[in-house]
Amino acid sequence: MSPGKRRGILIGGALLIVVVLVAAFFVLNSGGSTPEAATGETAVESPGALDPRSAITEYLQDLAENNPDAAARLTDDNPAAAVALRDARNTLNPSALAAKLGVLQPTAAGAKQTGGTFSLTWTLKPGKVWTYDVPFQLAQTGGKWLVRWAPSLLHPKLEAGQRLVITTAVQDTTAVTDRDGKPLLVSGSGGVRAAGGDPAPLLRSALVGQVTAATGGGFAVDRVDTSGKSVETLFGKAAAEGAKPLVSSLSLAAQSSAQTAVDGYRGSAMLVALDTGSGDILAVAQNAAAGNTPKALNGLFEPGSSFKIATAVAAVQQSGLNAGSSVDCPGVATIGTRTVRNEDFELGATNLQTAFARSCNTTFGQLALDLPADGLKKAADELGLNADYEIPGINTELGKVEPAASKDEQVEDGFGQGRIQASCLGGAVMAATVASGKAITPRLWHDLETKVAKGYSPPPAAVLGEVRKLMRAVVTSGTGRAAAGAGTVFGKTGTAQFGDGSNATGWFVGYRGNVAFAVVLENSNDSGPAVSLAAKFLKAL
Repeated sequence: MSPGKRRGILIGGALLIVVVLVAAFFVLNSGGSTPEAATGETAVESPGALDPRSAITEYLQDLAENNPDAAARLTDDNPAAAVALRDARNTLNPSALAAKLGVLQPTAAGAKQTGGTFSLTWTLKPGKVWTYDVPFQLAQTGGKWLVRWAPSLLHPKLEAGQRLVITTAVQDTTAVTDRDGKPLLVSGSGGVRAAGGDPAPLLRSALVGQVTAATGGGFAVDRVDTSGKSVETLFGKAAAEGAKPLVSSLSLAAQSSAQTAVDGYRGSAMLVALDTGSGDILAVAQNAAAGNTPKALNGLFEPGSSFKIATAVAAVQQSGLNAGSSVDCPGVATIGTRTVRNEDFELGATNLQTAFARSCNTTFGQLALDLPADGLKKAADELGLNADYEIPGINTELGKVEPAASKDEQVEDGFGQGRIQASCLGGAVMAATVASGKAITPRLWHDLETKVAKGYSPPPAAVLGEVRKLMRAVVTSGTGRAAAGAGTVFGKTGTAQFGDGSNATGWFVGYRGNVAFAVVLENSNDSGPAVSLAAKFLKAL
């Protein structure tokens, strides 16, 4: 629970009214607060609570509600607390956590320290409920009360540098494999850890969390040192033999190729690959510049011209066009009231396949304007961009496509520069739908089901047949020619301006054989590097 911000009072009128209002303010805020400046600027309050009970109560509430960042802000070491609380929550993966105040010592007038105890109850899996008491200390700093951070707030025996981990086996045993049976995670006396150099760093937490739900009799919570060596078993008992390993959808080969490809790029890069037959998530990779949160799975970006795949579906299905249909591609065109430009080229009278391959904005802006108001949304629905799935261990967002609010917006949506949004995962699902001709249900596990919260139906086969021609031409004769050496690749490039238009995100969405992929490069200002990165990934496979 974040501390509230007091709002400044706008004072106007006669001097007598001003005096009365200011006097009333001080009566209502007799705790010594100072009114904000007359400019109306909001003062930045220091973290903490006004009294000891509120400090510890809010901390425990945030902890129980799975809000470790808010809980950490109520401590005197926010960065360390946030890392430790998130790690414990992700590693233990409780179905529920109860945090209840036990004893709070009376605080004498003028005292700046106090303490007490609270209890933590972790519901880790059916029949595995772990409860214990934790001593705590509170201190007043700058007029606010904060929880004194120490690892012992997670467990009274936990010391600096130590962690809580789940252990299922006394001896090392494979806990999670890739789809081919190759180890991804190992469980042993030091808990669950990555195998073979951490092949899937972005998904490590998601994979570890599901191990706690695996079948088998062994289950314990250990505290381990900085090297991962078990210091003590705090709860439960590990089995002499481990549980049957969980099987993930990941391909170690694809994951390694994807990670190598994004790590070789200097800016922010992400890549997602799917199996077009099964929906298996083969690889999810980001480099350090993209950060530690899984933006590849749920970060939404303007897709730029990669969304012309959807516009093409709509034009073929709703306007009766095909790859050979005649269209115009002027360098600049006024479409409705919008002035639309290509990237320093014009084709004049041409056909749909060439306009798509060269990524002609003027063509696709006009095609979009000729559609019904919900025409692009219907096509996006059929490509999975508005679908929703619940995949054990990860949070996903495929996209957000709504009917345009105006004709001008409809024109911009036609080349992915309106309010259209998609994630890297959404781009891969879109490509996989075109490749397979069926709705794709992405999955991370072979043992655990993906729940379809909102499904979709794909475009008709004849429509997709025409769109495949367009996507192949992008690589053979269009903006994706840099991927031509990586085999029979089908794709669509995209460059999406954002903010004030001075920066752009680069995209390449496509497929080869049974592997669909999407590459997103933040601030690349060009789709060329995305094509090269995808080609590097595909060649390594």
